[in-house]
Amino acid sequence: MPSIKRHKFKLTDEQLLEMLYWLKLIRAFDERLSILVRQGRVRSGVYSSIGQEAIVVGTCFGLHKEDYICPLHRDLGTFLMKGVSPGVMMAQMYAKATGLSKGRDSALHSGVSELGIFGNTSMLGANTPVAAGLALTYKLEGRDNVVIAYFGEGASNTGDVHEAMNFAGTHKLPVVFVCENNVYSYSVPIEKSMAIEDVADRAEGYGFDGVAINGNDVLAVYQATQGAIARARAGDGPTLIECKTYRWHGHSEHDPAFYRTDEELAMWKSRDPLPTFTTYLRSREVLDDTKLLEIETRVRQEIDAAVTFAEDSPHPEPGEAVTDLYA
Repeated sequence: MPSIKRHKFKLTDEQLLEMLYWLKLIRAFDERLSILVRQGRVRSGVYSSIGQEAIVVGTCFGLHKEDYICPLHRDLGTFLMKGVSPGVMMAQMYAKATGLSKGRDSALHSGVSELGIFGNTSMLGANTPVAAGLALTYKLEGRDNVVIAYFGEGASNTGDVHEAMNFAGTHKLPVVFVCENNVYSYSVPIEKSMAIEDVADRAEGYGFDGVAINGNDVLAVYQATQGAIARARAGDGPTLIECKTYRWHGHSEHDPAFYRTDEELAMWKSRDPLPTFTTYLRSREVLDDTKLLEIETRVRQEIDAAVTFAEDSPHPEPGEAVTDLYA
């Protein structure tokens, strides 16, 4: 199997600051959701991505509008980065008529085809064959678009993921498989579900490149993803990127996560992707107190406006439950 060629994809100071904005916006959105669900104001299930924001930002930054993503239940940030406004996303969590599915469904299964977002399924990993199918369409039509497919280390053990990767490798499809390895598949630690340390090692069996990286380093995720996207657009087939990370909250907001220790959580919080990236930007003299305040003020205002929009939006009319149905 050929080894991955390393390329350096340069970012301007403005792009680096935009990355910080997205990291902070996604964190703030999840933090507010965590509060709202405890207040009984959110109708959707909430699966927090706090601690994993670098994966979302690093993989979505620079995608074309026509590129498709197949996100997980924990990837609400990908919706924001692909063009869904925070207000509409929050309205979806409130099950309001102004949400993506007009109050019919939780955020877990909503998608936006015109923005290249495929709605996730409850069977985790089942989005990967869909991603392979989308990538096959791009290849047959001669388009240079790519598909990003997200799944966890637990889902990597399922048949759907195996079949999707095997098919993508066989046909050299333009898809990037992103494994969000956050240590626990609900409550099952990785050492109880697989006999290898790196999910990325499995790529060799499918005939394409795999790489395991620090999923809390937004620049490492970005560099790996851009390399994979460049190869996919050039017709060189798929790549498996395993992003090693950790979710701070439980599997969902109703999971107290008693299966892990305080010491483990504290260790991973010390690797928080936000202050790590902030320190890097300060050392590069890209960020100062004024710019940081501007970003944080913008984020706070956008989240406040999103909550206001959601709470002021109407509930769907009962009669609308039978519209938008297809036989």
